[in-house]
Amino acid sequence: MAGQPNPDLLRRAIALATENVVSGAGGPFAALIVRDGKIVGEGVNSVTATCDPTAHAEVNAIRAAAKALGSFTLAGCELYTSCEPCPMCLAAAYWARLDAVYYGASAADAARAGFDDASLYAEFCKNSADRKLRSMQWLGDEAWASFAAWIASPNKIEY
Repeated sequence: MAGQPNPDLLRRAIALATENVVSGAGGPFAALIVRDGKIVGEGVNSVTATCDPTAHAEVNAIRAAAKALGSFTLAGCELYTSCEPCPMCLAAAYWARLDAVYYGASAADAARAGFDDASLYAEFCKNSADRKLRSMQWLGDEAWASFAAWIASPNKIEY
């Protein structure tokens, strides 16, 4: 369960984000995963350095924490991030089952710096047929085989 946020941890994320820019390593974002007041994972934005559009600070921090803890669930952990998470990172926080998200700069601040996620949030509210990214279901009956195998598997690890 989430406790009181620690301003020093958020300051660390902000400092890492600034250092990431000043060093030329990447964008102005950094994040920490914290359990029981201790940092168990850190990440900075490395999108351009790694040519990976998913290498956002929060995703990198989640990956580092999950590896360090040897678990795909981060229940009992909190995310401290230099900026309000984008839709992808917010979804990752939910999938990781984090207890809380504490952020410094707002999405509006990010937009002022050229990182505007408003169009993504708007797209997600539309029906799939109305989105800019073409999407359609195809071979649904055949694709169900994967789920049938999952349901029948005695070896599955539910998440």
